[in-house]
Formats: sequence, structure tokens, C-alpha cells
Amino acid sequence: MPDEDDLKNKTENRRFIREKIVRPKLTKAELFKRFLLLVMGAVLFGFLAAVTFVVSQPLAKKYLIEVEEQTSPPVTVSIPKDELETSVEPETTERTEPETAAKEETTETETETEPIEEIVREEVGRYPFSLDDLVKMHSSMNELFRETDQGIVTVHSVKTEMDWFNNPVEMSGLYAGAVIAATPEEYLILTPIGAVEGADSLAVTLPGGGQVTGELKGTDRISHMAVIRIDSGQLDETMKKQLKVLDLGNSYAVKQGDLVFTAGSPAGMVHSFSMGSISYIAKNISVVDGMSRLFYTDAKGEASQGTFLFNTRGQVIGWVTDDYQTEGGDMTVIRALSDYKGVLEDLSNGIAAPYFGIMGIEVTEARRQEGLPLGVYVNTASIDGPAYNAGIQSGDIITRLGMAELATMKDFQNCLDKLSSGDVVTVEIQRYGQNRYTPIEYEVTIGAR
Repeated sequence: MPDEDDLKNKTENRRFIREKIVRPKLTKAELFKRFLLLVMGAVLFGFLAAVTFVVSQPLAKKYLIEVEEQTSPPVTVSIPKDELETSVEPETTERTEPETAAKEETTETETETEPIEEIVREEVGRYPFSLDDLVKMHSSMNELFRETDQGIVTVHSVKTEMDWFNNPVEMSGLYAGAVIAATPEEYLILTPIGAVEGADSLAVTLPGGGQVTGELKGTDRISHMAVIRIDSGQLDETMKKQLKVLDLGNSYAVKQGDLVFTAGSPAGMVHSFSMGSISYIAKNISVVDGMSRLFYTDAKGEASQGTFLFNTRGQVIGWVTDDYQTEGGDMTVIRALSDYKGVLEDLSNGIAAPYFGIMGIEVTEARRQEGLPLGVYVNTASIDGPAYNAGIQSGDIITRLGMAELATMKDFQNCLDKLSSGDVVTVEIQRYGQNRYTPIEYEVTIGAR
């Protein structure tokens, strides 16, 4: 009989049978069935994906794209500046005969065009102008005005005042405005500053008769003009087609004798116009913080309600001002647009135009020979202006603005255009005392016009 140890060894050495269940191979019919199910599943998945995309696309555009547009930065308005050809710019206060050297430097192009101009002048002199020619000319100007008038709007200014019995009374004024720029978000309108001063609300009537709400964008106390905006969302497609954005022309290209017309409120009512010509151009006029030019024309104009000057291409080249109107004068005085394009660009973008507060002239070579330093001579420092408050006085000569040395008024204007309201700039001046000029530095805080 085996003992327990033998039984234990036999049990440990015994091998157990292990079975592995193997699935039978699929038949061709079963393989085809599975392939067919796979294809049908893929088609069903693609169909569901397409339906989901179509349904979700409008919602995505509404809630995602609009949010992205709302957070995008606003479009900046850019108004290109006009360059003044100083090489051919005559002086306003002095009239001198052309020098012999200048005559000898006449270009070949000018020599070639002189005979053509003489021929044209002779032919025009021989042409028998008739009443029909005059009617055609007036018809052309009338058609040009009708096109331009699509860019003129009526600005309603509502102001609340108190009567003698302390009751609020609404006062409404009507002013002309010129549409000078447009972006996808807004239309920008140039109008007299009187339209926005003290106004509680602004309404704008479009050429087609529709009325929308206006908002103040910026003002310029020096030129007495303001820029207001109207939201493009207030205008339907018909209103937009009826509204014309006026071109801003080059005032420096205007010549004495040019045919012009005024539009806006020359007759005291919006959408009136008047024709005339440029009778005189006053150049190098000293204005606050720069030099400018003025146009004198026999076309009618009303400054307080807004009147704009146009050339025969329908471009805005200026606006009427009362600042330089002589007593008893029957001529309309116009500010040249090109001198204010930098200011208009700032106002159109909601930026306060920089203000220094002086009226000055350049130190000429003749005055330098008398001992005056090179720079900008201060004729007047505007009371309560930044320069005046800093200590700059009449008779001072500004030689440096910031890091830039000044030799001309153009240098001064270029430096000022690069500054912003609130900037603090170091200004070096030369002040006369004890028989000599002494340099002094001031810290001037640039203001807003």
C-alpha cells in the first residue's frame, strides 16, 4: 500500500488537460453582411454630421461671429494731408517782382506750354459766346450742386433753457452738415460748433427725408467746427444709397479766378447754394498754432449755420468763417480745408487735437542779420492757453520743441501734430533782456483745441 509521500509526489507530477475554445471561421456571407453594416453605419454617421452642421451654422454665426465683430477694434479714419509747394508760394504781405535768376530757371515744360495757352486764350477770345452757352454753364453747375447736395444733411440741435418763470423750454436750431467720411460702423459729419454747444440731443435729417440720432465725436474751438457721428445701423439700404460721402479736395491747388460754389446754408436755409469765383487768396496768415490761407469769394455764405466751399469737381475745399470778416465787406471769407485736415482726422477718430496756444511767425533771414535767433517768434500767447500758463510771453522766440529744433512754422506744426493732449513737453525759448537773448526752458502741458 503506497504511503502518503508517494501519493503526494504522484499528485504534483500529474498534468491537467487545458482546453482552448476556437471560434469557427466566418463564412463569405457573414463577412459580406458585416461589411454592409459597416458601410451603412458610415453613411448614417455622415448624414447625421451634415444635418448637425446645417442646423448649428446659423446659431454659430449669430452668437460667435457677432461677438467677434463686436470685440474687434473700430475702424480708424484716415484723411491724407496735402503738401504745400513752398518753392512757388508767394508772400502775402509783400509783392516783389520775379528775379532774373528765377526767369532763367523756367523749365522746358513751361516753355512748351506757353504757346498752347496763348492759342487757347486767342481762340476763347474769338468765340462768340451766346445766351445758350450761359444757360449750359448754369445747368452744369446746377447738376453738380444736386449731386453734391446728397452729401449735405440737416443737424437739429435741441437745447433746454429756462424761461422767466423757471419753466424748461426746448429750443431747436437747424444747421448744415457735410458728410466727410464713412466706415462700416458710422458716418461722420462736419458741422458748425454752435450745433453741439449746450445741446441736449442731436438729430440728423438725411437728404432723402429720413431722420436718425446723432452723437458728438469732437470739437475744435479754433476753427469753430465740430464732427458728429451717426450709427450706420440706423440707416437702411435706401438711406445709404441716397447719402453721399463728399470728397475732401486740395485747397492748395485753388487759384485766383477759379469758379466755385457754396452749399449748406449760404442763404440761411439748409440745402441752398450760391455760385461765384475766387476773388483773392490771402496766404501765410498767422493763426493759432500755425499758418493758414483764406479765400475771398463773391459766392454767398453763412458761417453760423454752416456753409461749405466746393470746387468744380464737387470737392470740399473750405468752409465759411466770420473770424476775418472786415467791417462793411461784401466778400465771403473761407478757411482753407487743407490747413485743417490733421485736426479733422483727430476729431473723426474721437481724439482731441493738440493745442499749444500761440500765434507766431518765422524769423526771417533779414531779422536774423539784426541779431534775432533762428526759430518761431511769438506774436501772441493765447490767454489761459498751455504756452501762456507755462510762462511763455509775446516776444519770445521758440527754438526747440521737445527734441526737435525749430526753424520754421512748418517745423512747429509738424512737431505739434505728433503730440497729444496731456503730453508734457520741454520747450526752449530765447528771451530778450539786458541787450541780449537768454535761453530759458519751460515745461508745457499740451491742451485740447
